[in-house]
Amino acid sequence: MSKTDDLPETSGPSGGWGSLKGITRIFGETWPSADAVRTLKRQNKPGGYMCASCAFPKPANYHPFEFCENGAKSTLWDMTRARCTPEFWEDHTVAGLRDWSDHELEKTGRLTAPMRYDPARDRYVEVSWDDAFAEIGATLKDLPREQVVFYSSGHAGLEASYLWALMARAYGNNNLPQSSNMCHETTSVGLKKVIGSSVGTVLWEDLEETDCYFFFGQNPGTNAPRFLHPLKEAKDRGAKIVTFNPVREQGLISFVDPQNMHDMLTGSETKISDQYHQLKAGSDIAALTGLCKAVIEADEKAEAQGRAPIIDWAFLREHCNDYEGFLRFCRSTEWQALCDECGLSETELRQAAEVYIKAERVIGVYGMGLTQHAHGATNIGMLVNFLALRGNIGRKGAGCCPVRGHSNVQGQRTVGIAEKTALIPMDRLRDLFGFEPPQKDGMHIVDAAQAMLEGKVSATLSMGGNLLRALPDTDRIEAAWPQQKLTVMVSTKLNRSHLYPGEVAYILPCLSRSEVDEQETGNQYVSVEDSFSMIHGSLGKHPPAAKTLKSELEITCRIAQAACAPNDKLCWLDWIKDYSVVRDLIEATYPDDFRDFNARMNEPGGFWRGNAAHERVWKTESGKLEFTTPDRLNALGFEDAPGRFRMITMRSNDQFNTTIYGYSDRFRGIEGTRDVLLMNKIDIADLGLKHGDEITVRGDMGDGVDRIKTGLSLCQFDMPRGTVGGYYPECNVLIPVGLHDQLSKTPGSKGVPVRIEKA
Repeated sequence: MSKTDDLPETSGPSGGWGSLKGITRIFGETWPSADAVRTLKRQNKPGGYMCASCAFPKPANYHPFEFCENGAKSTLWDMTRARCTPEFWEDHTVAGLRDWSDHELEKTGRLTAPMRYDPARDRYVEVSWDDAFAEIGATLKDLPREQVVFYSSGHAGLEASYLWALMARAYGNNNLPQSSNMCHETTSVGLKKVIGSSVGTVLWEDLEETDCYFFFGQNPGTNAPRFLHPLKEAKDRGAKIVTFNPVREQGLISFVDPQNMHDMLTGSETKISDQYHQLKAGSDIAALTGLCKAVIEADEKAEAQGRAPIIDWAFLREHCNDYEGFLRFCRSTEWQALCDECGLSETELRQAAEVYIKAERVIGVYGMGLTQHAHGATNIGMLVNFLALRGNIGRKGAGCCPVRGHSNVQGQRTVGIAEKTALIPMDRLRDLFGFEPPQKDGMHIVDAAQAMLEGKVSATLSMGGNLLRALPDTDRIEAAWPQQKLTVMVSTKLNRSHLYPGEVAYILPCLSRSEVDEQETGNQYVSVEDSFSMIHGSLGKHPPAAKTLKSELEITCRIAQAACAPNDKLCWLDWIKDYSVVRDLIEATYPDDFRDFNARMNEPGGFWRGNAAHERVWKTESGKLEFTTPDRLNALGFEDAPGRFRMITMRSNDQFNTTIYGYSDRFRGIEGTRDVLLMNKIDIADLGLKHGDEITVRGDMGDGVDRIKTGLSLCQFDMPRGTVGGYYPECNVLIPVGLHDQLSKTPGSKGVPVRIEKA
């Protein structure tokens, strides 16, 4: 398919030659140095370089090549030979670059020098590092403390992240929104409420022992391709995989292992999902209720026939609270209501439940298809209910497995990047550093966006990321962003957030994780945490893109030195010299999680910081696993209505978050464009439209704001009736800031009300 002229055709299984072709294309586009191959060989291995892409765990027994297609793309993209030097701005204005695509902006290459925005010329101009830090510090000192935001993406290591959070608190606030606020904060809050842990409960050895996976709203083929190897191994030993997802994702359909020469030469595919259920967007509560109802009915039948119970009653009685109320809810909810909501038949739900009943050890895997809804926390609670019915939490080969989509997004929360004061050991910070940390909760990313729209944010400092592009309500945020007194972006490449500068604006170029970070005591290790709560050391060995680049840790410390009140215990400049000293501070602040940090960080497979729920210790209010009884059958923040569709935003296999590597979404058969809306053929016909029509999509939240996305082509696709799909971040313009999870405030990007009309 090219620009939606023809109906899309997928290019076969995930992995295989398609992955190698995708990597080769990026190699040819970036022309990295020969050292790129050596970097890839070290990627995700003990003592090596930890991928800056997803947060999937790094096994102790690693493959010869322990990276996936997207991990390789991320590394090669960073190691490009292209350079965006100060001379670039002689031919380009900021306003002129707003017409460039995200892909074109990043293809200008690695940033090489600190830049300050010159409003008179509408260009960025080179400045010295000393002048940049001095002016940033001076400007921050004059601003109201509560109006300054310290944002962080998942790129920075634990050391820089710890100091970034410390800087914010020494400056005077807890305004520490982070990229998890936009994706897995529902996990952090929702799981914490029901099992007492803010992260998943499984470890690598659980993947090796499970005999069944249930997937909900997670796409490993695009978002965590290294997961496909343990899935293949599970299938080889006879495990079952059942998937619930509105879109048929190729990574959960079939896979050819690129590291198996026989499979590559013969095209031998591994069928991944034994059952694949395409439910309506946002209807996972109904589907999970149906699964649990089938289990309950099977248990009642077994009891009547004198057979062994299906439900693990011993687990429920010893470890669970309020399960009786949930059982009553399931029994009283009619099958027809469940099927009407999720779009699946009773037979399909019972067939899926039968797989669950027959399995001994089940892992529940989920992604943002569960978290990014107005009632995402209820989704999480329902998955925990489902697993708990048969005791599939806190034992070998079973558990709850959220898959984080950014390298160190989980770890940054672990070391203090959090807006809630209750999550931070403020007493230890007080004792260690001799200042009184602020006790008022800070801004979540949704709070910061709303405050931005109201003119109540004076400055945003961004450690990595492309925040303006990642936020909901893009058009409104773009209009409000330049009203700030100060914007500071710590970046490796040019992106759209740089094109809406505040009154004073800086771009500060930093090292990538694969590059040598030479300080006074030598090349410095950094560390990251993966989705399984394992901590890994990472050492860059590639020469920096420019001698003028500084590390994220040094940039943090130099800003803090300039902006924060003098304090003999805040040794910002000394900490730059030796990152192991910072790891000692992390250990002193979080002794239970980081015991013997420096000694253990390069252990094969990482060292585990622990998880009480894995041991069936529930740090909840009741001291038990809390069952969730829902008050609704979908997770949406709106009601269905004639002409209203549920839109989900999606990534292609040719992107990582807001980074667009190209225009090839081969798994969906879409080539050469991202300006499409995927839609069921019957829905298309009902609207009097046809495949390839140019359409306008309008937000339908009913809050008085006119949200509109033009220039999209309608693409006939295998979608459930009433559900449509568009690409992230292009469709963020349609997502209201106020549409978010009720508990965590995570934006509802997987359940957006829209209407469609011909252009």
